Amino acid sequence: MAKYIDMTNDEARKEYNALLAEYEEIKTKKLSLDMSRGKPNAEQLDLTESLLGVLSKSEQCRAKDGTDCRNYGILFGLPEARQMFAELLDIPAANIILGGNSSLNMMYDTIARAMLYGVYGSETPWCRLPEVKFLCPVPGYDRHFSICESLGIKMINVPMTPTGPDMDMVEKLVAEDESIKGIWCVPKYSNPDGITYSDETVRRFANLKTAAKDFRIFWDNAYAVHDIEDEGDKLLNLFELIKGTENEDKLFMFFSTSKISFPGSGVALMALSDNNREQIKNILTVQTIGPDKINQLRHVWYFKNAEGILDHMKLHARHIRPKFEIVLSSLEKELGDTGIASWVRPKGGYFISLNTADGLAKATYDLAAEAGVTLTKAGSTFPYGVDPSDKNLRLAPTYPSDEELALAIHIVCICVKLSYFRKYMPDACK
Repeated sequence: MAKYIDMTNDEARKEYNALLAEYEEIKTKKLSLDMSRGKPNAEQLDLTESLLGVLSKSEQCRAKDGTDCRNYGILFGLPEARQMFAELLDIPAANIILGGNSSLNMMYDTIARAMLYGVYGSETPWCRLPEVKFLCPVPGYDRHFSICESLGIKMINVPMTPTGPDMDMVEKLVAEDESIKGIWCVPKYSNPDGITYSDETVRRFANLKTAAKDFRIFWDNAYAVHDIEDEGDKLLNLFELIKGTENEDKLFMFFSTSKISFPGSGVALMALSDNNREQIKNILTVQTIGPDKINQLRHVWYFKNAEGILDHMKLHARHIRPKFEIVLSSLEKELGDTGIASWVRPKGGYFISLNTADGLAKATYDLAAEAGVTLTKAGSTFPYGVDPSDKNLRLAPTYPSDEELALAIHIVCICVKLSYFRKYMPDACK
């Protein structure tokens, strides 16, 4: 197939009419296909079905030190659970705080605390400052941006590169502007591009010089163990690099088992310096009497150790890899030679980022919705829902069945093509 830009008007008209006829036929089927969120499918959730029955008697609810996990207490979480995640992430257990099922909840609470109290090193709570700003690598995770927007934090776009955020831009901005208090990062298999930060990028974060003394790196390592290829990407350990340096208080790291065990009842954590931990401790003591220790104990009994989690993730990879291949092979087959779209082939994570020619994302999203395919809303991967180039679409392959997924991505490809002709070759559409 010739690139669309090289087509004659007659060739373009013939191609457009064929696509339109297929699209109209698809609409008559009243489909309902969902590629909007990165959710595990039922088969993946079944992988941990036996986790539900791990603890069934009161005598099983004792921690190693004899603590009755049915009762109050242990503010930072069960010691053996903290140790298991310490081994998994190569972070000291003493620097880990366990929460409920949602790392997003912990991120929100962390920023809310900063707004109310400041962080370690703050001269005043952030809410009393004239303006608070965050750097946002784009495209990025929509829920990160929603946190900032809901709390009145101004967001500044930073372009993603194949090695992570544009660090020249990051370093310049944080060095010049004291009102920039943080940056969002998904360092391994970034949401949605699937990019893993290079060693150089991680080292530059470790050595970041900031005008704000209370600047924080929000290191959302959501996909730390979510490889789908046998040889996944390797991410340098920022916590290890930064610990003991003048920058160690700049880091807040987050992780959860949401896509390891059950998203609705997993275990989330944050890792932080001693100073940050002690500052948060005083506030947490007022906020809660302790997390769900029975659920934490359940995870320890089920997975046993870090190796058990890694072995379990290989089972997930077997389910996810074919779904990614369905999407990637369809993109290559249907869009690869057209010159109107590009994408990254990730080695893990939960998303594929589709970049159309400029100005096509919203039109593609609308056409797909009309044909019965639900995507993440166009613009969602940018702060305030505004994609300046209107070109990024986040594809979530995991939830639909293989048959539904193949049909859904085929429809998306048709919609990209129709959108292109209507914007760039309107004469072919008459």
